[in-house]
Amino acid sequence: MKIAILGAGAMGSFFGGLLAESGQTVTLIDVNDAHLQAIREHGLRLETGMGDRRISSLETCRPEQVTAQPDLLLVFTKTLHTATALEGIADIIGPDTLVLTLQNGLGNVETVARFVPEDRIVVGMTTWPADLAGTAHVRSHGFGIIRIMAADGQERSGVAGIAEALSKAGLRCTVDQTVWQAIWEKVAFNAALNGICAVTGCTVDQLGAVPAGFALASAVVDEVIAVARAEGVEADADHCRETVAHAIAQHVGHKPSMLQDVLAGRTTEIGAINGAVAERAGKHGIAVPCTEMLLGLVRLIEARMKADRQPTS
Repeated sequence: MKIAILGAGAMGSFFGGLLAESGQTVTLIDVNDAHLQAIREHGLRLETGMGDRRISSLETCRPEQVTAQPDLLLVFTKTLHTATALEGIADIIGPDTLVLTLQNGLGNVETVARFVPEDRIVVGMTTWPADLAGTAHVRSHGFGIIRIMAADGQERSGVAGIAEALSKAGLRCTVDQTVWQAIWEKVAFNAALNGICAVTGCTVDQLGAVPAGFALASAVVDEVIAVARAEGVEADADHCRETVAHAIAQHVGHKPSMLQDVLAGRTTEIGAINGAVAERAGKHGIAVPCTEMLLGLVRLIEARMKADRQPTS
C-alpha cells in the first residue's frame, strides 16, 4: 500500500514511522523543512514501548513536491489547516485514493468532503498519544486503539484493508460502525484533558495531583456527552470518565497537542473541540459552563500569544 500522511507533526510522524517500519511505503507531507530534512538525513527517531530506534525508510516532501497518487491519504493536520492543506495536494488525490481522517474535534468529514466524494472518506478516532520531542524525534507513552468506518456508513472492503495495515503496524485498528459514538467520546476526552492542560500547563498525569483536576474533567465530560445525546449519538459518559481516569494514571509526562501548541505559540484546535461543542449545545439549549470556560480561557491565551508576536514600536 502506498500511504501519504498529510501533516507530519507528532501524530503524523508517529503513525508514519510505525507504518513504514511494518513494511508500508510511506510519504510524510509537511511544510516544516527542518523536520523533513532531518528525517531524510538521519531517519525518524521513534521512542515507544517497543524501544528507541530510527526509521530510515520514510519518504518526505513538501505539498508542492508530491507527484505520486497514494492508495491511502491519512490527514493529520490541525483542523484549522485542513482545507488549505488539501488544496495544496488536490492534484495527487486519485479516483481510487481513500482518505482517512483521525483528526480531533468535529467537522472534519465535512471539510474533507469538499475535496473527495463521501464514498472514499473514512472517519475514525484514535487514543494513541504522541509527543514531538524534537526535530525528527517522536515519543509515545502508553498504548491506544483506532476505530474506523466509511463516512457514508456503508460497509466497504477498502476500510478493512486500512484496518489491517494499521494493525500490522501495531496500531490496533478495528472497523466499527459505532465510530461516531467513539468520536464524540474522544471529543469529550479532549475537551476536558486538552483544555485543562492547555490552561494549566500540566501534563496529563499531573491532573491527578488534586481531586479538583479529575472533578473538572468529569464535569466537562458530562456536558459534552449531554450534547452528543441531543445530537442523536449514544455516547457513554461513564466509559469516557474511565478513559480520562486511565489517561491520568498511565500517560505519564504526556503533553496533549493543545498544550504543545500553547507552548510553541501556535493557534490551537479549541474551536473544533470545545467551540464546536458549545455551538451545538446552544442549538439544543444545553448549558455547558465548564466547556465554555475552558474555551474562553484558551482563547485568551491565544490572544496573548498573538499580541506577544506583534512588533513593538
